[in-house]
Amino acid sequence: MTMLVWPYYPDLLARPVPRYTSFPTAAEFAPLGGSALGEALDDTSGDISLYLHIPYCEQICWYCGCNTGAANRQGRLTSYLDALAREIALVGARLDGRVKVKRVAFGGGSPNAISPTQFVRLVDAITLHFSLADPAWSIELDPRTMTRDWAQAMSAVGISRASLGVQTFAPRLQAAIGRVQSDAVIESVTDMLREAGVTSLNYDLMYGLPGQTWDDLEASLARTAELGADRVALFGYAHVPHLLPRQRRIEAAALPGQEERFAMAARGYASLVETGYRPVGFDHFARPGDPMAQAALGGRLHRNFQGFTDDAALVLIGLGASAISSFPQALIQNEKNAGRYRMLLSQDRLTGGHGILRSDTDRALGAIIEQILCHGRARIGGDLAMQHAAALAPFMERGLVDVEAGLLTMLPGGLPYARSIAAIFDPYRQDNTRRFSSAV
Repeated sequence: MTMLVWPYYPDLLARPVPRYTSFPTAAEFAPLGGSALGEALDDTSGDISLYLHIPYCEQICWYCGCNTGAANRQGRLTSYLDALAREIALVGARLDGRVKVKRVAFGGGSPNAISPTQFVRLVDAITLHFSLADPAWSIELDPRTMTRDWAQAMSAVGISRASLGVQTFAPRLQAAIGRVQSDAVIESVTDMLREAGVTSLNYDLMYGLPGQTWDDLEASLARTAELGADRVALFGYAHVPHLLPRQRRIEAAALPGQEERFAMAARGYASLVETGYRPVGFDHFARPGDPMAQAALGGRLHRNFQGFTDDAALVLIGLGASAISSFPQALIQNEKNAGRYRMLLSQDRLTGGHGILRSDTDRALGAIIEQILCHGRARIGGDLAMQHAAALAPFMERGLVDVEAGLLTMLPGGLPYARSIAAIFDPYRQDNTRRFSSAV
């Protein structure tokens, strides 16, 4: 394999930084008042996207940072889905035919923790209460609980994009993170999804797992390519047990160090590119014919709460407990607690009352951060270049980034430092002591 050599500068990676799936990030969210979401919806028209959150899984993985709980009480799950259907009706009525839905994404948790019948009922509610414009349908899935009945329901709905939580093919690593699923299961589910009409299939993989070696990661990458995944998301495991108590079951002493993580990321990148995948940002990859790769090539790549996307909609409406809606003027999160979420909707009340209003400055800086992460360059202007000259200097001196005539350009070795460079333009990071994940 042709090795890609990324220069390793641990001092430039020492500061934990956000993933910037939004700007400002959720760390800056605060109470907004009960009318904020309604006002934002009233101002919305045109093409939009929907995201529906199912905060339940049949089995809880130890590493997971999602807002999810065990789907072991059918009454609670049914009550949640009733509330979600009520929210769909309330939001749809509030938009009053002014919008066209171009995309619908189901995430979690694990959407396939609910039954196929329950899923189809949610799709029926969306179809009834929103104006759909031949949307692209996507879903996140847990391979361990995927069934043929589910595949048939997906085929009937017309889901063309799916993401599987694979993480690793190594059995001992699966046991170390509470995610045991055989190679045969993943292969079977992959075949099932292809038969159901999924044309863009993503595998989530991780590096930096306890006891993981490069040989482990290389084998997982090779198996991923062999099974024909159209997209790969290669994430570094973020160990933050002080924020996620379930991670205390993971042996911290066995976690690879930062230099080992960096090497895995670099070699993983090189391996996927050599296999034929096109890089999308730092940690995503897609086959050349996939819509994500085409968006990256054509300069149409964006960031939202699902990560890199080819979705150009200015409004993303989140439905479900903890789901976040993104409007040009605001980011608004629904009630996180599923019980309180259900209670508010039983009173026909919208639950989004937490978030942040976006100033013109926020929107301008958010655009710069998105451009850095998605395209490796951003027009920052002379004033911002001067204002952040000291912070940019270490990256410029080491040949990772160039700034000329107000244009910031990432140089070849700067890719793994993209989030750290983007964070320079995040004024909220200067005084915020909250710990985020490692930059690599």
